[in-house]
Amino acid sequence: MATDARGPAMLASVVTLGVLFLAVTSPGADDLPDWARGGVTAAAPSAASSESAPSGSAPSAGGQAAPGGDRVGDTHDPAPRQELRVGPAGDYRTLREAVAAASPHAVIRVAPGTYREFPLSIDRPLTLLGEGWPVLDGEGTHSILLVDADSVHVEGFVLRGSGKSYTRDHAAITVEEHVGCRILNNRLEDNFFGIYLARSRECEVRGNRVSSDATREADSGNGIHLWDVERIQVTDNRISGHRDGIYLEFARGVIIRGNTSEENLRYGLHFMFSDDSFYQDNVFRRNGAGVAVMYTRNVVMSGNRFEENWGPAVYGLLLKDVQDSLVEGNLFRGNSVALFVEGVDRVTFRLNQVERNGWAVRILGSSQDNHFTANNFVENTFDVTTNARRSDNTFERNYWSAYRGYDLAGDGFGDVPHRPVRLFSYIVEGKPAALILLRSFFVEVLEVAERVLPVLTPETLVDPEPRMREVIP
Repeated sequence: MATDARGPAMLASVVTLGVLFLAVTSPGADDLPDWARGGVTAAAPSAASSESAPSGSAPSAGGQAAPGGDRVGDTHDPAPRQELRVGPAGDYRTLREAVAAASPHAVIRVAPGTYREFPLSIDRPLTLLGEGWPVLDGEGTHSILLVDADSVHVEGFVLRGSGKSYTRDHAAITVEEHVGCRILNNRLEDNFFGIYLARSRECEVRGNRVSSDATREADSGNGIHLWDVERIQVTDNRISGHRDGIYLEFARGVIIRGNTSEENLRYGLHFMFSDDSFYQDNVFRRNGAGVAVMYTRNVVMSGNRFEENWGPAVYGLLLKDVQDSLVEGNLFRGNSVALFVEGVDRVTFRLNQVERNGWAVRILGSSQDNHFTANNFVENTFDVTTNARRSDNTFERNYWSAYRGYDLAGDGFGDVPHRPVRLFSYIVEGKPAALILLRSFFVEVLEVAERVLPVLTPETLVDPEPRMREVIP
């Protein structure tokens, strides 16, 4: 994809963020930090191990290296791990009995069936593998699975019907104050919270299907909830029907990649006080208010799709009080507002495709030193709006489908600067009810006059060299 070499100096601060940012610019597995490469940790053989794989459970990558170089859960004992079976023909009839009998790092294989043993506490490092999608049913009254040990691996289960509460955070799977847990390839249905991680680190949440049918925010928790965590991977999950699809608060070093979060009541992703993280190649579609990233610095947002987040006060991506970050290579299509930018400083927006939105960019006067370059703005109702008469942000060498200039030099850049803020958009910013006049002849006359002799639109918000053609990857 074409790039622009004239980005501001602030981009250097983004580059120095470290290995997390290298993972975005070169997202291959070899560029990730050790804790993130190919999965986080493994407590014991997974469903894809050399032992017999549980039928109906998706394969997973087992035996990943932990940050210290050893494998989490590795006792360095050459003896084979204990294996227990749960089911009508197994060693134990209930999971609770098997957990109580298991030695640390044992593998518990669970046969198909419905198990009502809530809440079930896993108090030692174990691997729980479902065969044929056994169901852990909370019957709508309690939390279902409480992980109370390091290096616990849960895979291949249906977890259904956790209780709802206004005083307790009931969840299908809860991990609190532990290290190296893996939650892989499960189906979570009709729970209050889906997967709840608190004060934990170096865990992996991958390949899960998390769904609910909540109709009110007050009656629903989040699909994947991360609070006060470090170095967590959330990858290849599908989340729908919750309050927020993915929620982060006070998180550090989090990777969110390859997820689809759609039709949630509030945000597809809600990201607060979570520095030094990145999210990449996710899809956020038809959520109640889009995606919100707030009170955060040093974040990379790359290769995501923000689609069809439509309605009053709905955004593709809301950035509020964000600093020193990068928004690159994303698609914004069919949103009421593609990008809402408030109190944002030193963020680079480049190589984004912003098409067929109501407002492409709403950038408030509280935002400074942001740089928009090599983006495509295509067929938006309003390309840029602001509430200020001047702008401390730069727009440089973007493509604008609304540009009516020419390129006599033949260098691919317009000879006439482009002012992306329409007079009418400036009026609507102060008087939203005026939007009813959008297609009126009177407004068209005003806009022609403003283009000829700019008086009201911000003089400093201008693209001096607009591209004549779209940036093509």
